[in-house]
Amino acid sequence: MHVLVIGAAGMVGRKLVERLAAEPTALGFEISKLTLTDALEPPVPPSLASISSALTADLAQPGEPEKLITGRPDVIFHLAAIVSGEAETDFDKGYAVNLDGSRHLFDAIYREGRREAYFPKVIFASSIAVFGQPFPDKIGDDFFLTPLTSYGTQKAITELLLADYTRKGIFDGVGIRLPTVCVRPGKPNKAASGFFSNILREPMAGQEAVLPVDENVRHWFASPRAAVGFFIHTAGMDTSTIGPRRNLTMPGLSATVGEEIEALRRVAGDKAVKLIRKVPDPAIQKIVAGWAPDFDAQRAASLGFVAETSFDEIIRIHLEDELEGKLP
Repeated sequence: MHVLVIGAAGMVGRKLVERLAAEPTALGFEISKLTLTDALEPPVPPSLASISSALTADLAQPGEPEKLITGRPDVIFHLAAIVSGEAETDFDKGYAVNLDGSRHLFDAIYREGRREAYFPKVIFASSIAVFGQPFPDKIGDDFFLTPLTSYGTQKAITELLLADYTRKGIFDGVGIRLPTVCVRPGKPNKAASGFFSNILREPMAGQEAVLPVDENVRHWFASPRAAVGFFIHTAGMDTSTIGPRRNLTMPGLSATVGEEIEALRRVAGDKAVKLIRKVPDPAIQKIVAGWAPDFDAQRAASLGFVAETSFDEIIRIHLEDELEGKLP
């Protein structure tokens, strides 16, 4: 089968491709062709080189989605997005990439299907940012979408489009509402949620990190390993079991910043915790205040999706996957 990964140079995209390289049958079927694309050319693992091609593409540009769909991929992972902080500060870019790019992709699939029968599975990386205040104690899948950021609005609109195109039989779509992925490897990015990872990743590497919010801020988390697992599970599952509500809130762990820090203390010691410097940032505080703190993800759990149940486990996964199990 032909698999297309859009956003393959991003963190989740890279981790997904690494998993496919290590476990070629992870999706439940044999991959005969793998197309990787992003705004920057994504890397191709040597073990997948014989079946892979790497392309640069901007879905917001006319004709670009059509080029990707011409190959008629059977499974499409749509992971490409401008992150939350950048979408909030760059209004035009956020809507061009996060909304227009998705709409152009969906329309390219529609036009290809009108030319000749074509019905791919489309797995879309959405976000818990689609929800907005006021919140119940726990947010279920049926809670109304009232996002309080441009990023959340762009994801919410794409969710609605995905559900409607699926209802119309244009493709088999599933939206995966990701928790905040933590601990993200690499360097800090422009995501408003980036500090959740920064205050763990940098101290574990012996570097200082800035905390812009109070320690009592509560949020919903899952590791990069769990996030990749969500997409792999979706690719191999019978989507008829999902029903007409095609956007799913993924399982995760509800924790405060203070609980994050205490988990870091247990795993890496006081020396790491002392590297966290509190510098309040009103802009970040305002964005984070509009995010949901806890979820009821029983619907996704009943469909076989799983995530971590403690922050110690999330930190240890980072140690295993990124630091070879050792603190510097």
